[in-house]
Amino acid sequence: MTYDSSSGQIIILNGAPRSGKSSIANVIQEHFEGPWMNLGVDTYNEMTPERYLPGIGLRPGGERPDLEEMVPFFYVALYESIAIHAGLGLNVVADLGHHDSYSQPLGILADCARRLEGLPVLFVGVRCPIEVILKRRDIPSPGRHTLYVRATEDDAVPNPVQLWQEQVHIPGIYDLEVDTSVLTPFECAEAIRQRLDLGIPEPSAFERIAAMR
Repeated sequence: MTYDSSSGQIIILNGAPRSGKSSIANVIQEHFEGPWMNLGVDTYNEMTPERYLPGIGLRPGGERPDLEEMVPFFYVALYESIAIHAGLGLNVVADLGHHDSYSQPLGILADCARRLEGLPVLFVGVRCPIEVILKRRDIPSPGRHTLYVRATEDDAVPNPVQLWQEQVHIPGIYDLEVDTSVLTPFECAEAIRQRLDLGIPEPSAFERIAAMR
């Protein structure tokens, strides 16, 4: 498919669980001009069979090699869907948690970046200190109460939480980074809007990542 100037804008928000990605995506959908379709991890996992969950949300550490065979296919399907939406002129925001800490490297991020070649993609790193993330994990979240490992007296920083923090921002190539411990979701969205108004850097983060082997 050939894309032109009528293609929709794509924003990929990348960060650890409870870093604030979904809240930013909600603000973008509510306040940015035009229709913004949310094709993030929560949306995709809602259509994923329960036996394959957590699907694309599989956490770092390589503890579920039985699921890893399907994860690249899930990501391919998701990113091809993002490309189709944008190619039809629909804007897309996707809140995801990319990492390559499986039982063996899968190279998913670079493959995903190549699938959006020729489309306008803003890749945003959503950062948040681990201390803040741990506090947010203790706050009840509808539909997610069984998904998050919480700190205990014996395990102040659970290993899965630490691994997310270490692995999700590798290789750390972004067009923009925001810190949700100091910025509200609205302020993060405004920073994203300003970056879009200025134009996506050239080469873009996804173009640089796509060139990686």
